[in-house]
Amino acid sequence: MSGLWVFVCGPSGSGKDSVIDAARQALSGRSNIVFARRMVTRPVQPGSDHDPVTAPVFAELLQSGSLSWHWQAHGFSYGIASHYADAVRAGCLVVVNGSRAHVNSLPPSSDLRVVQISTDPERLAIRLAQRGRDSDAAIVERLARNATFSGMPADCVIVNDGALQVAGQRLADYLTGSAGTAEAACSRITR
Repeated sequence: MSGLWVFVCGPSGSGKDSVIDAARQALSGRSNIVFARRMVTRPVQPGSDHDPVTAPVFAELLQSGSLSWHWQAHGFSYGIASHYADAVRAGCLVVVNGSRAHVNSLPPSSDLRVVQISTDPERLAIRLAQRGRDSDAAIVERLARNATFSGMPADCVIVNDGALQVAGQRLADYLTGSAGTAEAACSRITR
């Protein structure tokens, strides 16, 4: 039995990390749905959930074949450990906090789904400003970049303009429907 990769993508400020976290909490009892941890070449920041690695360590992981997926975004390297591919082969649905540019570069695949988290541009600009991470010029650049992905193909689009729990539940419902009756044995591979 083969499982699925589900890449959850969206612009900075869309609330993607929060929506993923809400879905993770809602699905905590589902052993056939696994939330992959990203490795990123940047320190952990408030609101982010990843394993920080140095650039040399990331290069070693890449060279050794220890990453199933990897991409560059905003000057950092991102990777998903290869043991998650074992989980997919065992029938699990593996959720990846991904990059829209990376997903757009992938060939179509029967074991890959894309969920896009979006919000209206005005709300996105407000959220980016409230975060305080980016300069005004960087926010303008992020908003322009976001517009280039407006027609991105996705299997599911979740608009995160209301209550976070609503968007989180929509993602949880999509993942549950996509997971079907994957083998419970997959939890032993990834934990």
